[in-house]
Amino acid sequence: MKIFSEIPNEVPSTKLLDRINYPEDLKKLSRSDLKILADELREFLLYSVGKSGGHLGAGLGVVELTIVLHYLYDSPSDNIVWDVGHQAYPHKILTGRKDQISSIRSKDGLAPFPSRNESDFDAFGAGHSSTSISSAVGMAIANKLNEGEKKTVAVIGDGAMTAGMAFEGINHAGFEKDANLLVVLNDNGMSIEPSVGALREYSKNFKPSQPLGNVKEEIWKLLGMVSKFGPDAQSIVAKISKIIKGGEQNNLFESLNFQYFGPVDGHDVARLAKVLNELKDIPGPKILHCITRKGAGYKFSEEGNPVQWHAPGIFNKETGEIVKIAPPAQQPPKYQDVFGHTIVELAERNEKIMGITPAMPSGCSLNIMMKAMPDRTFDVGIAEQHAVTFSAGLAVQGLLPFCNIYSSFMQRAYDQVLHDVAIQNLNVVFCLDRAGLVGADGATHHGAYDLAYMRCIPNMIVSAPMNEEELRNLMFTAQLPNRGPFTIRYPRGRGVLSKWKTAMKEIQIGKGRRLLNGNDIAILSVGHPGNFVAEAAEQLKAIGVSIAHYDMRFVKPIDELMLHEVFTKFKKVITVEDGCIMGGFGSAVIEFMADQKYQAEVVRLGVPDKYIHHGTQKELWSDCGYDADGIIDTVIKTLSLSVPSRKLKKNIS
Repeated sequence: MKIFSEIPNEVPSTKLLDRINYPEDLKKLSRSDLKILADELREFLLYSVGKSGGHLGAGLGVVELTIVLHYLYDSPSDNIVWDVGHQAYPHKILTGRKDQISSIRSKDGLAPFPSRNESDFDAFGAGHSSTSISSAVGMAIANKLNEGEKKTVAVIGDGAMTAGMAFEGINHAGFEKDANLLVVLNDNGMSIEPSVGALREYSKNFKPSQPLGNVKEEIWKLLGMVSKFGPDAQSIVAKISKIIKGGEQNNLFESLNFQYFGPVDGHDVARLAKVLNELKDIPGPKILHCITRKGAGYKFSEEGNPVQWHAPGIFNKETGEIVKIAPPAQQPPKYQDVFGHTIVELAERNEKIMGITPAMPSGCSLNIMMKAMPDRTFDVGIAEQHAVTFSAGLAVQGLLPFCNIYSSFMQRAYDQVLHDVAIQNLNVVFCLDRAGLVGADGATHHGAYDLAYMRCIPNMIVSAPMNEEELRNLMFTAQLPNRGPFTIRYPRGRGVLSKWKTAMKEIQIGKGRRLLNGNDIAILSVGHPGNFVAEAAEQLKAIGVSIAHYDMRFVKPIDELMLHEVFTKFKKVITVEDGCIMGGFGSAVIEFMADQKYQAEVVRLGVPDKYIHHGTQKELWSDCGYDADGIIDTVIKTLSLSVPSRKLKKNIS
């Protein structure tokens, strides 16, 4: 493998790769060509990600594996399923999307993860972790029932094996002994953060299986022709395996009826091709354990921090230095950093506070507390369900867990929130980072649904701060005694206050605040979009439109006294939220209006009833119509004003 020390500023010369438009073109190459192709693909990947940004480390680590899989298997007829999708960039390049790869994660460009809507070669959509094995088992069984000859491969890595769903899939697959399934464990020792837990330690101790090592070739061939033994094949294989291993105890995967092979060097393209070719015709569920390096082939990602090189953003293409853009003086902080610093402040005062995250300590800034109080913080790996119920266990014993999970990932632990926390009315604080539209990661990562799915849970408090000061106050309020289940959701990105580290104070549960008096129309907001309302109100004031703005702060319990005020005074009301309008904040307002028999025109702004794809946050807010301009347009339309929004913007600019 060639090690690159810089990223090309211009499209590199890739003579072999230029001949590859689809996997069928790969098959025209000799095996000796594959190593050259791997170097060219890695160089092109460096160039394209250096230009577009995005996920770099995982893709660099699977260049050889991706080439060999498409070289030996007949995709899209055969199914190659990629877990998570961080590692799928080389796959996209080899499957007809090379010329579009620089558009990845941009609005109207390539999806950040595998997408069935984008390509027939994307066998299964991905985004969330640990889905590959379960979906691949379904494909393999369907093929068996259809009496087809398709083969199915699941590539799982980046810490995805720590999730319970992966083992649910393996457990089922081991029972389906006739399913033609290969699981490739891409073992790079990482998720986004370094993998944690006993499983990771266990995998370090795997010994190379003899069929990939020094056993005689004829025994290896015998194992590969298991079908010739007839109905008692399994027992014969077991006997041979026992002889080969000298009576050693089976490893974990073999205990679950998988044939285990490996570990094998995932960067040795010739060896990979030989091994995978031999495995193709072995029936039943199999697992190949590949050892790879995240960021392989690029000098600076190999030598640097793999967490930083997961998705490095802007970096110097000559030196590999990750560029840190100096923020303007007094720039507002990121919401996640406000959380990270505030929880340390609170934990210093309240010894019961614990911090929990599923594999995202840097992403949610819990690493700040982890450094200051390592005994009171827990990274449980990619295991959201466990994170929630673990928090419940802490709460039962009188501790106060702050369980920080990205909004989109909290969907995976919904039953645990209902069953293990809320029913028991436990004191657990759920901090939902990345709530709302997150931007470039697209539909799988948008936190659009938490207001709806949390507000229907009995005992649950649901809140959203409009700014950093409110986030601190809500966190302070949540850690007071006997609050029960408490949700605080906040967006990706920066807030609006340069001086945010103010003294914390309690907020009365279910109490909103009137920010602006007005007579023409009432706008009710929850969370960060309240700042869009404030901006719109200033512009509308210039043409004489009087807006009353209410920051509700709580979706549950909702401020009924304030809503009585609103519906008594106004016949036209707009609600604004960074979440789905189906069942969300606006729906809660309409429910109150109906229950109290008020009559008014209520217009809901938020995420419409469709999946929103990738783009910048500003682009997506605009598309959904709840940015400042969208609010202005809605006010003008609702009030039937004669001033077009375009003219309004021109007059104000």
